[in-house]
Amino acid sequence: MRLAQALTRRPLVLDGGLSNQLEAAGHDLGDALWSARLLADEPEAIAAAHRAYYEAGADIATTASYQATFEGFAKQGVDRAGAAELLRLSVELARGAGAGAGREVWVAASAGPYGAMLADGSEYRGRYGLTVAELERFHRPRLEVLADAAPDVLALETVPDTDEARALLRAVRGLGIPAWLSYTVSGGFTRAGQPLTEAFALAAEADEIFAVGVNCCDPRDADAAVRLAARITGKPVVVYPNSGETWDAATKTWQGPRRFSAGRVTGWRDAGARLIGGCCRVGPETIAEVAGELDTPPDLR
Repeated sequence: MRLAQALTRRPLVLDGGLSNQLEAAGHDLGDALWSARLLADEPEAIAAAHRAYYEAGADIATTASYQATFEGFAKQGVDRAGAAELLRLSVELARGAGAGAGREVWVAASAGPYGAMLADGSEYRGRYGLTVAELERFHRPRLEVLADAAPDVLALETVPDTDEARALLRAVRGLGIPAWLSYTVSGGFTRAGQPLTEAFALAAEADEIFAVGVNCCDPRDADAAVRLAARITGKPVVVYPNSGETWDAATKTWQGPRRFSAGRVTGWRDAGARLIGGCCRVGPETIAEVAGELDTPPDLR
């Protein structure tokens, strides 16, 4: 069944953070490639992380390609052909991990923002000093390779500003794979400071984009964003925020309380969300709770 068709029947559960699941298994993700390094060094670890989320009840696994780019791999001595193979492998690993799920599951091929390749936190600022055309040229080759690997959807995720959104909307044209567009936000604005009304409106008429929403943000910011995305675009909403903790770059530790609770997801669903999961610091146990909430009829809560 096509993913868009499945959404008409029920909300689908996304996985949680891939990096935190890999770190929990003892893997060091301290270099610039982050989880993408394990595509070359230890692919079975990625497959195991995907399986953990499928077993927790996730319907969709997001590939380890968020920080996988031709430019990033080149800095690590991987040539273009090798990088393309690793991008394709990211889809194959997620697909293979779902083969034993005993139910229909799907694969979302992750395409992170330009700032993820820089590995300096600029995906949470945007405004890289590049034109829309330059950003399109950066994204298109990777998206072509990912699309050729035949995922069910392209996840254009953690987008910090409208310039990059415009570039991504151009870059996915003609690829033949549906995509979702997901911004990282703060309050009612993109991380670069543009109003979400403007940001969501960009995708309203884009035929390639079947769902619009937010990820890698505070769960509290997701509440209003889901309602806004549904109202402006009329499309299904995708939402997968972080745990609510904040990253302290100086101490390299997570600080503050967790604010992600499975109890929030029914509000997101009722506001128009059809793809619901978690991002950084949200693990399989929480995804299992999310799946349980979405499976429980309202009158039995």
